[in-house]
Amino acid sequence: MLLNCYLKEMKDCFRDSRTLILTVLLPIILMTGLTLFYESMVSDGEENTYTLAVEETISQAEADLFAPLKNVELVKTGNPEEAVKEGDAQAAVILESDFNAKIEDGKTAAITMIGDSFSQNSSTLMTLVSGALTAYEKTVVGERLAENGTDPSMIQPLAIEQKEMTQEDPTINLVALLVPMILALAIGIGASPAASDLFAGEKEKKTMEALLMTPVSRSTLLFSKWLAISSLGAITGLITLGVVSLEVAFLTENLRKAVSFGSDAPIIIGMALLISVVYAMFMASVLMLTSIVGKTVKESQSYSSPVLMIGTIPALTTTSIGINEFELHHFAIPVLNLFTILKELLFGIVQYNHILLVLGSNLVFMVMALIIGRILFLKDKWVMN
Repeated sequence: MLLNCYLKEMKDCFRDSRTLILTVLLPIILMTGLTLFYESMVSDGEENTYTLAVEETISQAEADLFAPLKNVELVKTGNPEEAVKEGDAQAAVILESDFNAKIEDGKTAAITMIGDSFSQNSSTLMTLVSGALTAYEKTVVGERLAENGTDPSMIQPLAIEQKEMTQEDPTINLVALLVPMILALAIGIGASPAASDLFAGEKEKKTMEALLMTPVSRSTLLFSKWLAISSLGAITGLITLGVVSLEVAFLTENLRKAVSFGSDAPIIIGMALLISVVYAMFMASVLMLTSIVGKTVKESQSYSSPVLMIGTIPALTTTSIGINEFELHHFAIPVLNLFTILKELLFGIVQYNHILLVLGSNLVFMVMALIIGRILFLKDKWVMN
């Protein structure tokens, strides 16, 4: 009986074109855009060409300062600052009128750099120009010290070497943010329409009374609907995650290089899939409660919106925490533990005690939500509209 009710609910969900669009197509489109956006963020910009405005009176020797910047094109103009304002250049550099003469005389020469820090292209260009000017400054300092018979090492008393604790690609930290966020959003978006329709929708359409008159216990109806919501959430999450994985593998370069599991790949992928399914079951039980409490689909969606927003909050905390700084509560709190355990797995770390804690905590909270849902579903106050 439970299987028949479950299959009936699944058929009803997939028969609705709106549900298919919201649960499958929309998450894939959103996450595809998010993946490509993150790829552009971690790109070093070598393939881009930037325009740097300089004065018309600039000499060839002064222009040679920017020769090392292969992807920077100089544009000579009478008013470099105006060129930046009009969008004809991403940044501008104005050298003092007697720039070369002051450098040769051992004096300080002024340089004015103009740009917009709120623009990614402008900010990148200013960083490139600053790097080129810093390198030139070191060359000039070395030459001046050599002329005075001073060893250049005299002005560098410290040799600082920074050693990273991990040899992982820094981009992996961004991937560790991207994957859990995609998974949490996809599962929530996939399960929410079905959850609202299977309880609040039945009450709003006045079909819940007829459903309760069938020779099927309320507990069976409740669990069949919950299984349908869980299945849709898990299917949506896994499909979206699979599509994003293929996009990372074939459409990105920096994100693809950052992910490398080695011989532990089957274990890591298997654990990630298991955690995703359990998280979908937990999220389905919570969304089920919001639908039981809501009298209409609109009211149910109002209740479920904060639940879906909670899925993005851990992203604000886990990115700033090192992989060796996680504590037990990070793996015991639902939703938060999805981000922490997937971050560990993406870094190639398989801690079975952490995995069991994540699975156990999600199952405990899921059972609690199911018990509350069953109590509410047995009362006509929450079932009848």
